[in-house]
Amino acid sequence: MCRNPVGDGAKRVTTVSLMKGGSGGTGKQKTRAVSMRASAGADIRRRRCNMACRLPLRASCGEGARSSRGRDGGRMLSYGPEQRRSRVQAGVLALPARLRRVAHFTQPLSASLPDWGGRFRRAIETEIERRRLFNWLPVCMGAGVLLYFLADREPGLAAPLAGLALCALAALLMRQRRAVMAVCIAVAAAFAGFAAATWRTGTIAAPALARNHVGKLTGFVETLEQREKGVRIIIQVTDLPGVEPAQRPRRVRVTTPVTTLKPGDHISATARLLPPPGPARPGGYDFARDAFFQGVGAVGNIAGKIALSPAPVPMPRRLAWAVAIDQARNALTERIATSGGGQAGAMAAALVTGKRGLISEQTNNDLRAAGIYHIVSISGLHMVLAAGTIFWLVRALLALSQTAALHWPVKKLASLAAMLGATAYCIFSGADVATERSLIMTLVMLGAILVDRPALSMRNLALSAIIVLLREPEALLGPSFQMSFGAVAALIAFAERWQERPPDAAAASWPWPLRPLWLSAVGILTTTMVATAATAPYGVYHFQTFNPFGLLGNALALPFVSLIVMPAAVFGVLAYPFGLDWPAWALMGWASGYVLQLAHWVAGIDRSTVVLPAFGSTALILFSLSLLWLTLWTTALRFLAALPLVGGLALASAPSRPDILVERDGSGVLVRGADGKMVLAGKPSRFVLMQWLHADGDARAPDDAALRNGAACDARGCVIRLPDGRSVAYTRDRIALVEDCQRADLVVTSLYWTAPCAARLIDRSALIRDGATAYHAARGGWRAYTADEVTRLRPWTRARPEPKPAPEPAPAPTPATAEPAQDLEALQ
Repeated sequence: MCRNPVGDGAKRVTTVSLMKGGSGGTGKQKTRAVSMRASAGADIRRRRCNMACRLPLRASCGEGARSSRGRDGGRMLSYGPEQRRSRVQAGVLALPARLRRVAHFTQPLSASLPDWGGRFRRAIETEIERRRLFNWLPVCMGAGVLLYFLADREPGLAAPLAGLALCALAALLMRQRRAVMAVCIAVAAAFAGFAAATWRTGTIAAPALARNHVGKLTGFVETLEQREKGVRIIIQVTDLPGVEPAQRPRRVRVTTPVTTLKPGDHISATARLLPPPGPARPGGYDFARDAFFQGVGAVGNIAGKIALSPAPVPMPRRLAWAVAIDQARNALTERIATSGGGQAGAMAAALVTGKRGLISEQTNNDLRAAGIYHIVSISGLHMVLAAGTIFWLVRALLALSQTAALHWPVKKLASLAAMLGATAYCIFSGADVATERSLIMTLVMLGAILVDRPALSMRNLALSAIIVLLREPEALLGPSFQMSFGAVAALIAFAERWQERPPDAAAASWPWPLRPLWLSAVGILTTTMVATAATAPYGVYHFQTFNPFGLLGNALALPFVSLIVMPAAVFGVLAYPFGLDWPAWALMGWASGYVLQLAHWVAGIDRSTVVLPAFGSTALILFSLSLLWLTLWTTALRFLAALPLVGGLALASAPSRPDILVERDGSGVLVRGADGKMVLAGKPSRFVLMQWLHADGDARAPDDAALRNGAACDARGCVIRLPDGRSVAYTRDRIALVEDCQRADLVVTSLYWTAPCAARLIDRSALIRDGATAYHAARGGWRAYTADEVTRLRPWTRARPEPKPAPEPAPAPTPATAEPAQDLEALQ
């Protein structure tokens, strides 16, 4: 503590010294003069002491801490021993404070920067107070589901359940330490997601066809969908001769040109069946996994006549319910399509019953190019519009009654009716994965009204995601789940920020007709931009396309869908049992026709569809983390989303594109030619070729003749030269295969081959083992990536290689003038 000398003490000490040795003048005058000088000196010393003692740690400035010299009439003032000792002590005690003052001006630059650690802690505390950590539970569960699907073999259920129990116990024991408890809950959620995926796979596991099969197929027609060319049906198998019971699928999906079938028929026919196809390229979407979780064990087509046969067993009750619902769906689909007429009627029928088979490929392409293909896929938009129409209708009818309006919970009753209507809509539209997920989201939001909670909140969305991941964990890997939840999360986060903005005084002063139109236009444009920005990475990752005019298409089409199409659909369904539904379907068809004309116009704009190269899953994870970080936080923490966003953009802008792509059955190969463009050899399926081209960022159509420019082909195969000078041979003949093994650097064939080959060889055995294969031309060799490299031991992966035939003697080499050799020389 700093003890500054006060006036009386200072006067007394100085006066005593003067009286002991002073001379000249009267005593009173001398005493008064010296006292005034001493008081002035004490003030100066007090200020100096205060400057030295300004920091929290203060030095003791004793009473003797004064000037050692003073003047009084030319005489020097002297101190006694005690005063000198006090001065020395004060100087020593004040030294640390003076050193700190010097250090204050020489401290490093980092000490003057903002306290980022403190700000981060305060932001986390604010998020906890706002109860935002709950929104991260489905993210942790999704991480556990993703880890399950990344496993290279099928894991057991005991390990994730044990981890879940231990983490839950640790969270209970660490309740007093919030940070540790939060980490334990997050890890427990990840274990819960892993366990849910393991449980789901074990409960729906069913036999799948091991290899191609042609033979008699007998079973019940479960569902039937009319298409442009024929019918696609799902058959519940009752007998499949020639296939072992352990490998006989329970359900198969086949196509047939016969259109007279109906759900519930028990048929017998000759069918060509194949195992569900795997990814068309390494890193592509796994259709075999999708078929596995749908319970489909084989795909193919019916070759020949179909005969109705008596069922050897009674139809299961569950199948009978499914057949009855599908029959009603088909009848209503025909009714709507006929009333609407043409492609407009087909689109209207798809919006009500979920059957999109009558929509032509050209119409689908126009809708995709316009960025409004989501309109014909029953999802959250349709579920919300249908439930909202029912909610508004029931609430308006109840408001007409004075008793109901005054004494009944009208809003809750309307919400309950909307929940029942949405459930019926889901069941009647086929209850596929996307529709069920949309139903869960809608039910959670409507249920919030029943318990007096806000319907549209991030917490409700998180709860919906938890329910979906527990029920169908495989949905996490699909584009529908990713795009739907990503768009809704972005819209809710945007709505939360929008509500915090000050009101627009200019718009509020507009007259009544203009204000709602302005608000509607702004709402449609802003929500479309937000949803497009949130879903663009997922669209590019899964489909390698981006529609820059999607904002225009949605802005012009959504008002018709929201205000005319879906309300007309609700009124049409209500009037259908009474036979008074035709006007509703006609109105719905007219509005759908306008939407199709709009889609055709937007699709005709130059570069309405931009094809981008495929990027890896790491970039997609970074994009997803950026979106989650931006939408789930409410404080300044959300600005850290820029870090994973920049990383994702860096990875996506420099994708690794393969130089060779081989079809999983060896029917074709796509090779990067000398000019850098992809060159085609063989005849892969149109769908696979389209996926290959889009993954490379190539906008050419599969039937473009320029795809074969750069390939030297004959009846036996083709030879293509890579940019580095190496050659790739695609061979269909055993004799040509011998020469290609001697001259080419890489040989691809759909034949079995056991003889030695000097080149890198991809034969039928390798294709059956690895599936679709991609090769990168590395210096001095090849880097290969196979589609079944990771999922080789998973339940949905196709069978192991068929036994190789006995080794055959290699045929004699052909003369040097054979056509394959000439092809190689022509490229040099």
